Amino acid sequence: MSATALDGDLRRAVVRWIADDPSPADAAELKGILADAMAGDAAAIGELTDRMSAPLAFGTAGLRGPLRAGPAGMNLAVVRRAAAGIAAYLRNVGSAGESVVIGYDARHRSAEFAHDAAGVLAAAGFRVLLAPSALPTPLTAFGVRSLGAVAGLMVTASHNPPNDNGLKVYLAGGTQLVWPADVQIEAAIAAAPAGVAIDATGQAQPWPDSLIGDYLDRAAAVATGGAKSLRIAATPMHGVGGETLVKALYQAGFSDVHMVAEQAVPDPDFPTVAFPNPEEPGAADLLLALATAIDADLAIANDPDADRCAIGIKDVNGIWRMLTGNETGALLGDRVLRGLDRGAHPDPLVATTIVSSAMLKSIAAQHDVRFDETLTGFKWIVRAGDGDGTGLVFGFEEALGLCVDPTVVRDKDGISAAVLACDLAATLKAGGRHITDALDDLARQHGLHATDQLSFRVADLSLITDGMARLRGNIPIELLGETVLTTKDLLPQTDAVVLHTERVRVVIRPSGTEPKLKCYLEIITPVGVDDDLTAIREASAGQLTALKSELREVLQLG
Repeated sequence: MSATALDGDLRRAVVRWIADDPSPADAAELKGILADAMAGDAAAIGELTDRMSAPLAFGTAGLRGPLRAGPAGMNLAVVRRAAAGIAAYLRNVGSAGESVVIGYDARHRSAEFAHDAAGVLAAAGFRVLLAPSALPTPLTAFGVRSLGAVAGLMVTASHNPPNDNGLKVYLAGGTQLVWPADVQIEAAIAAAPAGVAIDATGQAQPWPDSLIGDYLDRAAAVATGGAKSLRIAATPMHGVGGETLVKALYQAGFSDVHMVAEQAVPDPDFPTVAFPNPEEPGAADLLLALATAIDADLAIANDPDADRCAIGIKDVNGIWRMLTGNETGALLGDRVLRGLDRGAHPDPLVATTIVSSAMLKSIAAQHDVRFDETLTGFKWIVRAGDGDGTGLVFGFEEALGLCVDPTVVRDKDGISAAVLACDLAATLKAGGRHITDALDDLARQHGLHATDQLSFRVADLSLITDGMARLRGNIPIELLGETVLTTKDLLPQTDAVVLHTERVRVVIRPSGTEPKLKCYLEIITPVGVDDDLTAIREASAGQLTALKSELREVLQLG
């Protein structure tokens, strides 16, 4: 196909999709691009080629992609066919007529997609329980588990850019998809009829009136300490978590909560941040400015669907900074284990992933509990140990995902994690201490685990493939002057390479949700009782910088 000629097969595929599209607006969008392509517009031809190249594939938790017409985008036809495929899968596994819980966030078209999916599943004979409004993802996960539903759908793209949306799928028990359910659902979606031919006229029922209140009761209950004096700065980052977070904190006894005004109301365009992800540089600037202005004790950021939680603290020099996900995971994991009722949890388990800090393993050993390290993603964390997550009391991943009450939410939950963080900070404050003191305690007990990330965001996904190929063809024999003692290539389980020296661990893998190649770095330094932690932290920071330079040379991605 030349740059100025539209391939006949491509044109026919576009025309068929337009005819089968149940959304007049989506069909019109594709018609406009087709007209330009037929006039010889090379950019339009390329756009059609991209949109028609392949359907969205199931990834970390379901579907996720840009809002655009065509099979390679999130649109009404794709959502309707996905709902039909999920209905067919559920019938095939003997769950016909059972309950399905559906929630949605405040992104562009989320409400439309949720209502249409609800209509498809209800028309297929399922009892569909649809959220009354845009709400955080953890409530949908909670609803699936607490109501005994056979599945749950959450329309969200979490912390992706504004023009993305997605469909997250939960199975019975409120756990995310894993093999073989994911490939079976994908096959059922591929076999679904055209969107325009799918019945979407079924009537959904609302969530039970008690569901949100039950969730808030449980989220508030993770605060087991008696201290409640804490000034909190918080932001939902233009997402749906603000109201739920404030209610949960208030119910837990924390009433001195101040929201970032510019980010308090849901806005699908996320106007004040380049990327609506608390991990991204600059994303928490407004939060930290508010924390400084009100002399807060703690700062909290949820991502737009509130399944992630980031914590900000004032350091010993009075400067506010965001904790890493690894620091927060260690703090809250230790907090959970110190307050654990061994009668209720006789054989407790904690878990994290291969890309997260190794400190939780040391904390688990200190408390004499089981520990497991899983593949990346909460679908694996909640299945840690025996494959069913039996005994799980805490899980975290370095990407700000925290599961602090897995009995009721088998996924990351930024609301209950925020409540627990406030509980920890208030308890420390009542004793004249600070979270910085708790971090020092952990370093002295378990060694300083200095972590960082090196990420390469790309426009061309082939660059990631090339980078991983270069790595596998040229494995470093040294890192920071230390011999690489072990190398693990995790294919075919997952596309990742793990390198270990005596003190250094590096994990390199493509992101499961974004067009990035990620390197996860950790340097562990033993700390004596009288050692200068400030000096050790400064030395570790310099070593991490040097390690990044070495990896840039290996991967050659900039």
